[in-house]
This record gives sequence, structure tokens and C-alpha cells, in this order.
Amino acid sequence: MTKKPIIPITVAILLTLPGFLLRLSHMELSPPLTALTTGVAILGASFLLLWACDAAQKDISQALALAVVALIAVLPEYAVDMYFTWQAGQYPQSNYAQYAIANMTGANRLLIGVAWAAIVAIFWLKTRCPVELEGERRTEILFLGLATLYAFLIPIKGSLAWYDGLALIGIYAWYIRLASRRPIQDSQLEGPSALLAGLPTTQRRVCTAAMFLFAAGVILTNAEPFSEALVATGKVFGINEFLLVQWLAPIASEAPEFTVAIMFALRGQAGIALGSLLSAKLNQWTLLVGMIPGVYGISLGTLATPMPMGSFQMNEIFLTAAQSLLAVVLLVGLRLDIRGALLLFGLFLGQFFSPNILGPLSGILPWHLSPESIHMAFSWFYLLIAAYLLVQRRQALVGLWQGLKVAGRAEVRAPCLVLAKPQCSPQPVSPEPALEESVTRST
Repeated sequence: MTKKPIIPITVAILLTLPGFLLRLSHMELSPPLTALTTGVAILGASFLLLWACDAAQKDISQALALAVVALIAVLPEYAVDMYFTWQAGQYPQSNYAQYAIANMTGANRLLIGVAWAAIVAIFWLKTRCPVELEGERRTEILFLGLATLYAFLIPIKGSLAWYDGLALIGIYAWYIRLASRRPIQDSQLEGPSALLAGLPTTQRRVCTAAMFLFAAGVILTNAEPFSEALVATGKVFGINEFLLVQWLAPIASEAPEFTVAIMFALRGQAGIALGSLLSAKLNQWTLLVGMIPGVYGISLGTLATPMPMGSFQMNEIFLTAAQSLLAVVLLVGLRLDIRGALLLFGLFLGQFFSPNILGPLSGILPWHLSPESIHMAFSWFYLLIAAYLLVQRRQALVGLWQGLKVAGRAEVRAPCLVLAKPQCSPQPVSPEPALEESVTRST
């Protein structure tokens, strides 16, 4: 077996060492340098976790693999967000509650607005075809839709309470119960994951366990200095620390999974890439959000008091839920084309830049637009587009309930033909017409 995959593992370990040593030595650095050092350490540890998760699926049951991998996959994001949440309980009058919501909403919106769109764009540039998902992905789409509908209740009632956490975690537990009963399929491992999986059983288990423990230790020890350094960096440079926490912190935790997804898309396996990012979104929208009120209540010493959030934080949750709903509607037909990807990316850019561009002009613009009202306008724009598309795709929406089945009949899709001028076959209505169309084209 080639030893080239050892190089990425070595590089990832080297990336973790400065942050790990910084934490152990208690050395004092400037906030920007601390944020950079610890952020790079979390990035390297995230890659190690991802490779260990893939390799571990050869040694544990599928049900346990789904649960463990899903939890560990969000560990970097979870560590940062839970640190802010815990501090919010320790210091209720501080801004930590705002930072926790900022980190959570930023991670979720980046995943759909940038990562999903990038996968579709890469595949379209190579094939001029949309990305198509397997029929079993209806389960993820359905439960993402359920979690999204529940998430709208949070800004409507104006609180994120302990029972909201139970509901969201319950949705994920229901999903895990169904997904764990799927037929076992061989996973397609690449690079370092394939190297680990190819080791003898004892060596593989020792190596994966060591990578798990080391990466988790690096992430947990660097979460606090990274989080605090981000906030301090914003104050040093006069940058809104809310924005730094919302957009910069998720990049370190999301980058490894995003990188692997891009590699799959470049190899023409865009369905696998988008499917993995769909699962990541479901994890974050249920587990990550669901843990926030529980951790806050434990830190505060009581579950009776919800985490304090103002109208701005509620609007951020509403905007994130609106984006998630549009993404679900776009995927109900088990495909995402370039137009849908550009729509998601364009709206993301709009809600990202418009508050900074239009905010300073609020005094001279009609309706006295503020960053908060601009985001609310984008939320309703997301919902209007989702409602319009929902009417057009109502038949596919009904078929989404098949996601509650453990395993359905395998679907036969018409192939995506790449000719002198790339063309894509239309989405088949049922397996039989797709098969006939495929045979007709081949003859």
C-alpha cells in the first residue's frame, strides 16, 4: 500500500502541536496570534477526527457508527459553541449567549449557502449535470424538514428552552433509529482513511483510538483560548466580535468535512459529497442546537430559566430556519441543479454583505433599514421562494414521507450522458420509465 496518505496525517498532527503546547505551557500571546494558533490546531484535529471516524466504521456496528460518527463529526463546532453556552450560564449578564447563537447560526448558514452550492457548482462545471441523491437520502431530507419546522417555534415564542432541546435531540434520535436499520453498505474510503482501514485489525483499532483521543484532547483544550481570542481580536481591531464568532469560528471546524466533500465532487461522486453535507446539516440543526439549552441550564444551576436572547438573536435563528426550509424544498426531488445552488449562494451573499453595505445608509434609505430589519427581509424572501417552489414540487413532497421507511425499492435513474455537448437526462417519474429510457438511448 502506498505511504503517501501518511503525509496528510503527519501534517495534521504537526498543525495541532503549537496550539496543544501553547495550552499546556500557559504561554501568553496576543489575541490574534492565539486565535490563529489554536484555530489551526482545531483544524488539524478535525481532519484527524474525520479520518478516524471513517476507519472506525470497519470495527463497530452500523447503528453505533452512525451515532458515534455523527456526534464526533460536530465535536469541533460543539466544543466552541458549548464553551460560549457554558460561560453564558456562569455570567448571565455577559454577551456569551449572543456568541453561542452567532456560532450556531453561522455554522448552519455556511454549510448550506457555501458548501452545498460549491459541490453543485464543481460537479456542474465537470458534467453540466445536477447532483442527484440516492433514494434513501429522503430520510435525512425529511428529518431536516421536521427539525426546521420546529426551529421556527423558537423565534415565534421568543425562547430556547430545555424542552426545545429535548424535541430537537428527539428528532435526531428518531432519525438514528431509522437510519441504523438500513442495509449495511461498503463505505468508499480514500487517502488516510483507506490507509487506516487497510491495517491489521489490532493495529487499526489502536491507531483509530489513539487518533480519536488525541484529536478530541486537542479540540477540547483549544476551544476555550480560541473562543476567547476571537472575541479579544475583535476588540483589538475594532471588528464586531459577533461577526467574528459567527463566521470565522465555524470555518476551522467545517473545513475538513468541506474539503473531503470537494474531493468527492472532483472525482465525480457529487451525490456522496452532498449527502455527507446533508447529514452534517441535520446533525448541527438537531444535536448542536438541542444541546444549547441543556448546557446553559446546567451551568446556571436551573433549567427553569431559558438562555437570554434579544430580538436580534431570534431574527438570526429565524433567518437560519428560513434558509434551511428553502434548502429542504430544493432537495425534495432528490436533486440540486446549478440554478438552485446559485440561488442558495446568491441569497447567502446578500444576507452576508447587505447589513454592512446598507446599514450605514439606514438614515437616508426608505423604511430606515437596519441590519436587523435587512436580515428579516431576507428571511421572508427565503420563505416566499420556498412557498413558490413548494407548490410546484408538491408531488415530490408527498413522496418525501417514504423517508420513514427503513429501506425501499432501489431506484433506477436515467444516466447522465456526457457527450460532445454535455446533456443530462430528465428526472424519471418512476423506475420503469427510467429503465426504458436508458435502454432506448443505449440502442
